[in-house]
Amino acid sequence: MISDPGFYLAAVPAVLLFGIAKGGFGGGLGVAAVPLMALVVSPVQAAGILLPLLCLMDLFGLWVYRENLNVNMQKTLIPGAIVGIAIGTMLFGYLSAAAIRVILGIIAIVFTLNHWLGLSPWVAHHVRRAGWFAASASAALAGFTSFIAHAGGPPINMYLLTQGMNRTMFVGTTVLFFAVVNYVKLVPYGWLGQLDATNLWTSLVLAPLAPAGIAAGVWLHRRVSDRLFFRIAYAMLFIVGVRLLYEGLGS
Repeated sequence: MISDPGFYLAAVPAVLLFGIAKGGFGGGLGVAAVPLMALVVSPVQAAGILLPLLCLMDLFGLWVYRENLNVNMQKTLIPGAIVGIAIGTMLFGYLSAAAIRVILGIIAIVFTLNHWLGLSPWVAHHVRRAGWFAASASAALAGFTSFIAHAGGPPINMYLLTQGMNRTMFVGTTVLFFAVVNYVKLVPYGWLGQLDATNLWTSLVLAPLAPAGIAAGVWLHRRVSDRLFFRIAYAMLFIVGVRLLYEGLGS
C-alpha cells in the first residue's frame, strides 16, 4: 500500500471527481483523474490503482441507472471497444501517452467547437448516416484510450451526444458501456502486472470514496436541467480536450 500522504492529496480528489463524472455527467470529466494522480505516481500505476475503483463505481452506477440502460446500442459499441482494448494491450510499453493525449485532445476540441459554431446538426447528420462505422470507431477509440489512461469518455461521448437521448438515458448508456469495458480491462491489467499487491491495497483504502463520488454525481444530475446538462457536457468535453492537448504537448 502507498503510504505517502502527498499521494492521497492527489488521489482523493481524483477518485471523487471520477465518481461525480460517472454518477451524473457521462464520465467525460473523469479523464482528468489519471493526470491528477500522475503528479505523484507514474501514469501506469495511477491507472492500475484506479481500475478496481472504477469497477466498484460501475456497480453503483448500474444500480442507480438500471431503468435507463440502452442495451441495444451496446451490441454495436462493445465489439469496437474490445478491439480498442486489445490494441492497447498489444502496444503496452511501446505507446507514447503524450501522443494519445494530443490526438484525443484535438478530437474533443474540434467536436465541441463544431457544436458551439452551429455545425452540430451537420455533424450529427453525418454521424447518423455513418451508422455502424461511426459507433464502432468511437467505441474502439474509447476502448483504446480507456485502456491507456481511463480516458474513454471524450470519444464515446462524441458519438452519444449526437444520438438525441435525454440526459438520464445518456448517462445510463455510458455507465453500462464503461461497466463492460472496465471489467474486460481487468484481464489484460492483471496479465500485465498492473494489479499487484501495492496497487490493490491502495485501491482498497480509497474504496469508500467510490460510492461517495457516485452519490454526489447523482445528486447533481437530478438538480440540473436537460439544457444546462448538455451545455455542461460539451463544456467539460472542451475543458478535457484542452487539458489533454496541453499535457500531451508539454510531455
